[in-house]
Amino acid sequence: MAKFVKMATLEELPVGGAKEVEFEGRIYALFNVDGEIKAIDGICPHQGGPLADGPLQGTKVGCPWHGWQFDVCTGQSPLGPKIKIPVFGVKVDGEDVYVDVP
Repeated sequence: MAKFVKMATLEELPVGGAKEVEFEGRIYALFNVDGEIKAIDGICPHQGGPLADGPLQGTKVGCPWHGWQFDVCTGQSPLGPKIKIPVFGVKVDGEDVYVDVP
C-alpha cells in the first residue's frame, strides 16, 4: 500500500532544481525535470555521495564525488545493467510534493 509523505513544495524545486530530504533514516533526492518531479535514493551506491548535490543534465544526475551517473526516471546507470538505484513514486497536490516511501 502506498504511503505518500510530503517532502517538498514546488517552490523549493524550480525547473532543473534538486533537493535532498531525509525521512525515517533514508535520504531521498528530488529533482524537477522540465516541470516533472522525480524522486530517487539520495545516496550513490559507489561511495555514498549525495546525489541531490550532483549536476542534472536532462534526466541524468551525476554523483558530485566520482561522477557516477543515474537516470532519475529509471534509477539505471549507464555503467551497466546491475548498477541501479531505487526510484520512488511522486504525486503533486497543489504546491505540495509527496513521495511514496517504502
